[in-house]
Amino acid sequence: MLVFFRSADWCPYCKTQLVELQSQVNELRGKGLGLAAISYDSPELLAAFAKQRGITFPLLSDAGSATIKRYGILNPVPEWSMGPDKDNPAIKAEVQKYVSDANANASMVGISFPGTFILDQQGRVISRYFEDFYVERNTISSIMMRLGSRSSTVAGMKVSGGQLEITTYPSDTSIAPGNRLSIALNLTPYPGIHVYAPGAKNYRVIALHMAPQPFVRVLPMQYPTSEIYFFKPLNERVPVYQRPFTLIQEIVIEGTPQAQAALRNKDSITLIGTLEYQACDDAICYTPASIPLSWTFILRPLIVERPSPLK
Repeated sequence: MLVFFRSADWCPYCKTQLVELQSQVNELRGKGLGLAAISYDSPELLAAFAKQRGITFPLLSDAGSATIKRYGILNPVPEWSMGPDKDNPAIKAEVQKYVSDANANASMVGISFPGTFILDQQGRVISRYFEDFYVERNTISSIMMRLGSRSSTVAGMKVSGGQLEITTYPSDTSIAPGNRLSIALNLTPYPGIHVYAPGAKNYRVIALHMAPQPFVRVLPMQYPTSEIYFFKPLNERVPVYQRPFTLIQEIVIEGTPQAQAALRNKDSITLIGTLEYQACDDAICYTPASIPLSWTFILRPLIVERPSPLK
């Protein structure tokens, strides 16, 4: 696994991400995965950060951003922001989205777009994950969940639901502003039961509705492939789930300065949702169900301190 980050010097989201990665090193190794992170920082700066934050996996210095360029992820926006079009509103908007809420400067030229590459043993990229905004970072546990691997350190919660066995668990137990995490729902219909999948018309499709709250953004639900159920009395074919399946809901805890200020004095955050569905068998459809759910996370602060030079 190769993680590209912007800087262990001035980027708080990057520094927080690196410490989060360190907390997952043993978990990743247990799954047969190696880990390295790369940026345009100098070897001296990376060595100082690693020593002061207890980082044991390789932090690689990419002199001249050569590897960043080979991977095609050089962020050109800092250079644009100092060029002849620096006052162009479109360029300023790109800076706000991909570089900084303040102005970019010359020291930022050479940064990468932050992202994670999963490589096979031959060094070939088999999947990759990138961020929509510079203030956001996928947690490594969220990436692993989307790859079908659950963290062994996160406990599941079983919930009573009519016609369904429900177990839910988050990708992470602690999060920081800017984290993009995932919530999984493992669902097993009772024998002979089915629930409706996206594309079913005139039926209630199973869905997780998250209660809105400030500085929390809910991304579109990831649905697995469904199967077609033939209801002979109505000569009807509809997409359903009637075998065990998993829904994954991605959520972003925003990392903007406004979000950081709002979350600064909080020790935890609770997300609330409702799982809604209608279950049917070959003869009847049951009363639509609404199952209340909640997940509480420890809130970690962003790391803003810059590394001190090694003596």
